[in-house]
Amino acid sequence: MTPAASLPVPYSIKRHGISLSNCDDEPVQTPGCIQAHGMLLVLRLDDHVVVQVSDNCERWTGLSVDQVLGSDLSQIVGVTAAERIQALTRTVALDCNPCYALTASLPGLHAEAPAMDMTIHTADGVLLVEMEPSGRGTPLVSQDGDYFSMVTKTIGRLKSTQSLAEFCEVVAREARNITGLDRAMVYFFHSDDSGEVMADARREDLPSWQGLRYPAGDIPKPAREIFKKIGVRPLPNVQGELCEMVPLLNPDTQRPLEMTHCALRGASVMYTEYLQNMGVAATLTMPILRDGALWGLIACHHYSPKSFPYPLRAAAEFLAQLASLEIAQAELREHLQYRVHMDAVHLAVLTRAAGDGQLSLASSASPSLLDGIQADGVAIFQRSHWFTAGVTPDEQQLKPLAAWIRERIDQVPDGLQTYSTDALTAVYPPATAALSERASGVLATAVSRHAESPLILWFRGEQVQTFNWAGNPHEKPTSVGPLGLRLTPRRSFDLWQEQVRGRSRPWRRVEVEAAQQLRRMVMDLVVVRAEQLAEANAELARSNAELDAFAYVAGHDLKEPLRGINKYAHRLLEEARAGGGHDPARAEWLLRLTVRMDTLLNALLHFSRVGRMSLDREDIELGPVLVEAVEMLGSRLEESGVAVRVPRQMPVAHCDRVRVREIFSNLISNAAKYNDKPHRWIEIGYIGPNDAETETVRPASASAQTCNDSSRRDWC
Repeated sequence: MTPAASLPVPYSIKRHGISLSNCDDEPVQTPGCIQAHGMLLVLRLDDHVVVQVSDNCERWTGLSVDQVLGSDLSQIVGVTAAERIQALTRTVALDCNPCYALTASLPGLHAEAPAMDMTIHTADGVLLVEMEPSGRGTPLVSQDGDYFSMVTKTIGRLKSTQSLAEFCEVVAREARNITGLDRAMVYFFHSDDSGEVMADARREDLPSWQGLRYPAGDIPKPAREIFKKIGVRPLPNVQGELCEMVPLLNPDTQRPLEMTHCALRGASVMYTEYLQNMGVAATLTMPILRDGALWGLIACHHYSPKSFPYPLRAAAEFLAQLASLEIAQAELREHLQYRVHMDAVHLAVLTRAAGDGQLSLASSASPSLLDGIQADGVAIFQRSHWFTAGVTPDEQQLKPLAAWIRERIDQVPDGLQTYSTDALTAVYPPATAALSERASGVLATAVSRHAESPLILWFRGEQVQTFNWAGNPHEKPTSVGPLGLRLTPRRSFDLWQEQVRGRSRPWRRVEVEAAQQLRRMVMDLVVVRAEQLAEANAELARSNAELDAFAYVAGHDLKEPLRGINKYAHRLLEEARAGGGHDPARAEWLLRLTVRMDTLLNALLHFSRVGRMSLDREDIELGPVLVEAVEMLGSRLEESGVAVRVPRQMPVAHCDRVRVREIFSNLISNAAKYNDKPHRWIEIGYIGPNDAETETVRPASASAQTCNDSSRRDWC
């Protein structure tokens, strides 16, 4: 077998045929040939001199190939037609955009020669002029009137449909009315590129193909790519002759002619054989696009050769464009109630998440994400944790699956951060039969490309399905051609049923769009919460600044009277020791209080300087700290008559001394304030390895004696 990369250059399907191991490699865009019912001129853009021409030019112009090559356009089509074409090249965007130019008779032929419809476009730096015998001399009308009237009525019929199935039926029926062909089908592409006939308008004696599926290889990737770019693909005679371009390569660029947008482009050998095997003699095919992607085709078949004049093709192309514009609305009308329900559930989930900041709760609260998109289970990854509801893989299966899905999402070009499949076991290498039962289908959306960003996964379990194929989809016959063994299209199109496992119910487009909309809502919520957090942080910063200023001023201003109290306490102590009649214990007690008050003010000043500083932790024996706290409250406790009971031995704690003393002080103060017992006392203890002994401790009074017993916790 000769691979596509080694096909002869220059290449022509008429001269060289094909010898391919994969029909996806066939060079359908540059076949080097046209259909013989028309003629093709290739001109330089700057001077409109012919550089290539189809080898049947003498039939239509009376001029040989040698006479046409190197000639000016006006010598071939006449001065008037040439001027019209030249004017269009200056005023119309013709790049890959075929445009009808005019209908005119070519000079040099007898009077009975047919007028030619001329269509022009540019591609790869050259001007292509396609000429076909005009059908304008015959009445192009049907029982519904002319093409304009027919298409106008079609618009109303399409807009009045209430379901996708009804929409497809109208499209198929209108396509058959416009074209007059034996069969018109609406053909839908599934996610695996296999196709399904959604509607089939046909001659009464023909069997129905509605509901039949066709494998992806029946319309290979190159053909699907071409259908994204063109509006209509006519093939009036499947067995018609092909005419080769002369020369095969552009003499100026040495490149094959790009013929993607040519209506006359020679058909793929695989395609014509495929149609012949079906008994089809002529086809007219139009793409249906949705959001720029190939949704499906309007495939029209006729069982005898049939011409497709430009007006008919234009009407058919316009119908396909209408279908492309309306297909989204048709799907929306069918699933409107479902879409409204999903959006309402997602809004409720996000509203709750806005309040508590936890999207993860949406999987267990009501309504939950499982109440929106129809699925067997849902899993949410947020803040490094998984939250699940319904039937889902376990966390050990979710982790690698999530990483694999994020890789798939990163490859999505539209930036919508979604991924879906209804055959996970076919595309996910670690998949097992056990996983298939829980997750044959997965729909995923990620808030961002960051590996730790929230990720939402919906799961559907396996649903065994029976596919009705038009022939065996696994059949890959071969035959010997001019260049050796090659693939050939299958010959059997009889009903062939296959039971398929490892698949779930397919995800509808409306469900994928709902997931995308949920992602946008989550992103909006993240932005709103970020703005709210920024505002809260700014307000907190202002409050902290005010608090720091207050703490500094208060601490600084209180220092001054405290210095006076401290000096007075020193003087009282000196006088007491000198026999001045004062109680030295009271003077020492007052002095200790001023020192501790100074410590508090220093801490307050330090706090005001460093703001939200870290704690100054060290190993502290809590006994002395507790004594200091009680002494600070001495007068208040004495007035209230509250006794304080503490253990003989307090533990050592790793803490900030000043903060813990404040805690003790606040707790004791509150306990004294709200104590309404007849015998008022406060007990402070701790839980240790052994029960601690307690004793009753009263605050020092004016008559208290100095305690020299270090084993007791009296207020000395």
